[in-house]
Amino acid sequence: MSPVASQRKRHALEMFAPLPGSYDEVAAAFSFWQDPRWRRAAVAAVGAAPEDRVLDVACGTGLVSAALVGRWGCRVVGLDQSAAMLARARARIEADPALAARISLVEGEAERLPFGDGEFDHLTFTYLLRYVDDPAATLRELGRVVKPGGRVASLEFGLPRGAWLWPWRLYTRAGLPALGRLVSRGWYDAGRFLGPSIERLDRELPLPRQLELWATAGIGRVEARQMSLGGGVVIWGTVGG
Repeated sequence: MSPVASQRKRHALEMFAPLPGSYDEVAAAFSFWQDPRWRRAAVAAVGAAPEDRVLDVACGTGLVSAALVGRWGCRVVGLDQSAAMLARARARIEADPALAARISLVEGEAERLPFGDGEFDHLTFTYLLRYVDDPAATLRELGRVVKPGGRVASLEFGLPRGAWLWPWRLYTRAGLPALGRLVSRGWYDAGRFLGPSIERLDRELPLPRQLELWATAGIGRVEARQMSLGGGVVIWGTVGG
């Protein structure tokens, strides 16, 4: 963590600190079990080979890292700024010898990756851009560590359109906090935060603008797939493509 973390980053660290123990199950349930489906789509977009190294940024509890190994047999470095999340990821990995042989974990920030240029064959990131101060600079940094021709794939929440917007807004404003309260105070706080956070990203970085930032970061042939009525968005592209 940088010596002077921004308010946005401090809030993310504080919010996620109490969640890792129940994160996988609760996140899946609160998304009506769509989150695992979205993650599988992001992993599928990578197309790694067994000898490839993939950097999984904002790896959280290690769900995508484990899925990359399971789908592609590749080697993975998982990076996250949250020590609490990494502890949960480490427990997952150490419980499975196949994962322990292929995944290593690093505490660090997406904006300042502790890796050299072109060090990885591919890269994934999940639910990241809402938590960084400069998404454009972060995307450039992510692209920097990927070899030319490597794939970058991401997952982020999206905002449904048309008739589905108001049911979504009702669920995220009232349903998520109410359900979160049944689990813990930490999940209540996360439930209150999520809907406004998603809408703020949509205002500041609507999907067309996100795709432009990918292109200006040197990631070409960018495609996006909106899933579950637009509630999840998978984006992928090729460095130097």
